[in-house]
Amino acid sequence: MRRDREFVTRSPEETNDLGRQLAPELAPPKLVLLQGELGAGKTTLVKGIVEGYSVTNREQVTSPTFTLIHEYRSPQADIYHIDLYRVDTPRQLETLAIDDLFGPRSLILIEWGEKFERFQRESNVRIVMKTTGENERKISITNFKSPDSPIPRSPDV
Repeated sequence: MRRDREFVTRSPEETNDLGRQLAPELAPPKLVLLQGELGAGKTTLVKGIVEGYSVTNREQVTSPTFTLIHEYRSPQADIYHIDLYRVDTPRQLETLAIDDLFGPRSLILIEWGEKFERFQRESNVRIVMKTTGENERKISITNFKSPDSPIPRSPDV
């Protein structure tokens, strides 16, 4: 079942709030692709999602641009925030061992995952963020699979 929704946020605080509101809908297991240009607010949205799981406050959530993967644990989920901006080849992707993160408690949030076809194929949810003004963002959310679909494990990258 495919469901599309759109939102407009007018500040980083509103984008964070939207993430907090979406958190209950992103119950594990889920693989979520976050798409948008640099500075579109992907990490800001993730801050709200993580805060929605009562893991930590938003100031402690940062972009994993250089570390590639950040992990947050809550009683309800193991949240993995992954940034593939600097990952260009299937071999580089393989070294991250992302398949080892998949599990029944996993909420996997991937920035720049559209670079790899497998994540487009395997994702449960796609969130596309577009900058429409200095602080305004258009956020489109597409759910591809039922809420209780497990994250598929793909042997090929």
